[in-house]
Amino acid sequence: MLELLLFAVPAGLVILGALIVIFAKNPVHNSMGLVLTLASLAIIYITLNATFVAMVQMLVYAGAVMTLFLFVIMMIGVDKPEQTREEIKGQTLLVSGTLFILIGLVSFIVVNSGFKWDLYFPAVEYSLEGTPDLIAASLFTEWVLPFEIISLLLIVATAAAIALAYDTKVRKPK
Repeated sequence: MLELLLFAVPAGLVILGALIVIFAKNPVHNSMGLVLTLASLAIIYITLNATFVAMVQMLVYAGAVMTLFLFVIMMIGVDKPEQTREEIKGQTLLVSGTLFILIGLVSFIVVNSGFKWDLYFPAVEYSLEGTPDLIAASLFTEWVLPFEIISLLLIVATAAAIALAYDTKVRKPK
């Protein structure tokens, strides 16, 4: 029953985030729906004992990529006036209820486990394949040159995108 709950709640949040991405009219709300989807996928990865994939999911996709999306959205939408009224009826109640349910769920797990998490997440024998230690050792020994070339390429691409964005703002069409 607990396994079903640990899957169903994040899976429901993935679907909710995807629906927000599709149906929200505000681009910032769309990107926040995508953040909800990506974070919920990371939770599902954790329940599958894929901690490295969950870590990468949160750091790279939910963190870095979504920050870039938000920067682009903010740069494009600077001329629009900010919306100050609540468009989703009962939004505050929905968020408060979700927070209350999450706090109750965590409290229930903590009280029933006696602060021992191994009741719900039993120890699993890990193979050495795909562990962060093995990936890091391979990445920073055999693949250090391609890793540094890709990081340099990403820095140059970011600087070029900023320069192009700045150049289009400085030059105003006549």
